Amino acid sequence: MIRIVSLLALLWGAAPALAEAPEITGARYGAPTTRYAHGVLGDAVEWGALLLETEAGAVTIRLPETRVFEDLAPRLVALPGGATVAMVVESDQAGGARLALYDAGGLHAATPFIGMANRWLAPVAAADLDGDGALEFAYVDRPHLAKTLRIWRLDAGRLVEVAALPGLTNHQIGWDFIAGGLRDCGGGPEMILASGDWQQVMAVRYDGTGLTARVLGPLGALDDLERARACR
Repeated sequence: MIRIVSLLALLWGAAPALAEAPEITGARYGAPTTRYAHGVLGDAVEWGALLLETEAGAVTIRLPETRVFEDLAPRLVALPGGATVAMVVESDQAGGARLALYDAGGLHAATPFIGMANRWLAPVAAADLDGDGALEFAYVDRPHLAKTLRIWRLDAGRLVEVAALPGLTNHQIGWDFIAGGLRDCGGGPEMILASGDWQQVMAVRYDGTGLTARVLGPLGALDDLERARACR
C-alpha cells in the first residue's frame, strides 16, 4: 500500500509524533522536475517527492509546487530512542534551502529557509559530535558564498542552532557530490572540510560550546580531503 502524506502536514508541520509513525527502512527521491531553476548540482533536474519505505509499506511525501528537494539522496538518521528520519535538503522558490527531517507522517523538524532563492546548503554530518548522547546536524551554509559551518540540535521537536564557524566549504558549483564529511580517528568525531579558499584541508570539532578548526595540510586535490576523512 502506498500512502501519500497531505500537504497540510508538510506546510504546517502537523505530522504525527515519531513514536506513532511506522519505522523508515529506506528512502529515495522521485518525481523529477525542472521547476526550480538553479542547477547547483550540475543539472536542471531536482525532485518533487520523497519516497519512503517503512515497516507498514510505502509512503510518498509530495512537496508543494513552490518547493523541491535540491539534493543528491536522502540520508537516514537514527535518532536517540531508535526512531529513524530522512535528512534532506529542501528548497523554496522564494526562501532558498533548508535542512529538513521527515518521518513517515511528514515533516518532523526543519531549520529556517536561508531567505533567498537559489541559496543552498551542503550537509556535512548527523552525529553525536560532542559525546553527550544527543545528535548534532551539521551543514555548510551557502558553500559558494557565506561558507559558514552551522551546527543544529533537536530541542523539544525543533532544530535550534548551537554553533557556527565561517571560512569553510565542501562544494563547488556544478559538482554532483559533496566533499569531505565525518571521521573518527580514535580521538572523537571530526568534520573534514576545505578552507574557504580551497587551499587547506581542515578538521573541525564541536565540544558542546563551540567549534574549533585546525589545518591538516595543503589541499592540492580532492583526494586530499578523502584521505583525511579516511584517517590517512
